[in-house]
Amino acid sequence: MATIAQFRQALRVGPPGDIWHKPALSAVVTLGVLDLTLLALGRLDLALYTSAGGLGALYGHGLPYRARARTLAGVLLGTVLSTAAALTAAALTRDPVVLVVVAAVLAALHRLCCDAARIGPPGSLIITFTTATCAFVPQHPADLPPHLALTVLGAALAWLVGMAPALLRPYGPERIATARALEAAARLVRTAPGTPDAAARTALVGAVDAARQSLVLSSPARWRALGDAPERLLLRAESALAAPVDPADDAGAAADAGAVAGADAAGAADAAAERYSAWARELRRGRPLPLLDLTEAEAAELSTHRPDSRLAPRRTMRQALRPGSTLLPIGLRVAVGCAAAGWLSLAFGVGRPYWAVVTAASVFQANSTLSWQRALQRVLGNLIGLVLFTAVLPVAHSGSVALIALGLLCQFGAEATIARSYWLATVFVTPMALLMTEFAGPQPARTLAADRWLDTCVGALTGLAACLLVTNRRTAARLSRALAGAETATREARAAIAAVETVGAVATSGASAAVGAVATSGASAAVGAVATSGASAAVGAVRPTDSEAVAARTGLASALLELREAADTATGEWRRPALPHQRAADTEQHAHQLLAALLERRGAGVRTVGP
Repeated sequence: MATIAQFRQALRVGPPGDIWHKPALSAVVTLGVLDLTLLALGRLDLALYTSAGGLGALYGHGLPYRARARTLAGVLLGTVLSTAAALTAAALTRDPVVLVVVAAVLAALHRLCCDAARIGPPGSLIITFTTATCAFVPQHPADLPPHLALTVLGAALAWLVGMAPALLRPYGPERIATARALEAAARLVRTAPGTPDAAARTALVGAVDAARQSLVLSSPARWRALGDAPERLLLRAESALAAPVDPADDAGAAADAGAVAGADAAGAADAAAERYSAWARELRRGRPLPLLDLTEAEAAELSTHRPDSRLAPRRTMRQALRPGSTLLPIGLRVAVGCAAAGWLSLAFGVGRPYWAVVTAASVFQANSTLSWQRALQRVLGNLIGLVLFTAVLPVAHSGSVALIALGLLCQFGAEATIARSYWLATVFVTPMALLMTEFAGPQPARTLAADRWLDTCVGALTGLAACLLVTNRRTAARLSRALAGAETATREARAAIAAVETVGAVATSGASAAVGAVATSGASAAVGAVATSGASAAVGAVRPTDSEAVAARTGLASALLELREAADTATGEWRRPALPHQRAADTEQHAHQLLAALLERRGAGVRTVGP
């Protein structure tokens, strides 16, 4: 039953991504301009070099534009350097055995750098695909500068296209990230009241954390345009973790508070979820943001912990690739698996061994279970993709314009489906890759299809064999570290809750004594003196404790996310030591309870602190 469930999971088609059209359109515009320009010049055979840089338009679409500019520049610089290395190798040697080694080493470096820098989709695979292809295209030393210049030209256009939407919606990524957090809150409150859903709660914690990081990375000018409205919405989204429903969320909710109070729990949850969803729609449509009322504790937290990009945590490459990192065995897997796949492809007499290298590189995921699922998806998608290529080939041979149009349509289809299912996206990637070989001139269709299918099977099987041979026992060590960190965070959270409760009890008893003294003396001056001194004392006592509670809650949320990611990765690894599953589950459940308690205390009070 477990195997059947895993097969179903591997072949499941999910919902479309919320911004799938952004990378799809960016890639189509960039590659379309480059290809049509080359066609007008009569040099469509050079499309490989422009595409190597132009495919960079797929990256960075979830980042604020200030951070996107830096990330895109880094990705494109890495692409140009990798292409230069591949072209230089192709110019220095024609030995395919050596070129396979070059492609495999570059694939491993791409994977390590992209994972260490947490480069989002499409990750390292696109760069590996273009550089591996370039390594097997014969070069003359004199051709290197112009060919590399075309790659730089494509990269420059990709950067411009990727940054162009900032002219229309300069803070669109921040709005989308905040909307995702609100939508995660809506999904959580729709769960049955009293039934804890750890996955939904963790998803909300992750969405809120991602949105806050997006706001931190945003331009300082965002405060002048949007103010602190996104932060207020995130505070309200996060409050869904404190209780199943918070019916008095805003002024609009106050009008129907009586109806909500009289409804059953399911109706109240639907009403709260609809409010979160409505705010998310307003964000995505670019409409003015509501300025929600806050409790005094929420307002104090918002003013004290205003996002500052200078304080944003940055995980450096050196930290991510330190000795003992879980990324290093994956890099070794990529190098060994890709080299073995390329050499085996050569042994079978395939003329394009780089396809096997790229297939093997695509197989390697965070753990072995995900890797075999990706291998299954790759093989199935390539098989259907070959059928699609055979069907469209007569149209492609009708002219260069039709060839370019089909390639762009396949590129669009791949980006439209990649978030839904990898195998479905591969159905479009396969004919796109085969059509790109036609840019240099017509190729024998039967040979192309046979080579592609053989290389796919070789790459997938070799990649799985590398997963078995190169084990990653460091995932278990990472889980142990994450578990220890989560337990430390829970202890700090308990201490913060105890401190808040102690200060609250002292403040209450002090206020009662002061009221009794004032009532006895009846002196209005004494009232003012006591009120002033009492308020000052309360502020002095409460603020440090509240600050500690915020720090404890932030640390607890980060520890929760790391624990969940480490547990998922370690669970799917083969040949690993026994894992503390029950201890991890108990720690995660306790952490969620403490996080809810901290948020409940922050949200307690009347929401009267306006903008």
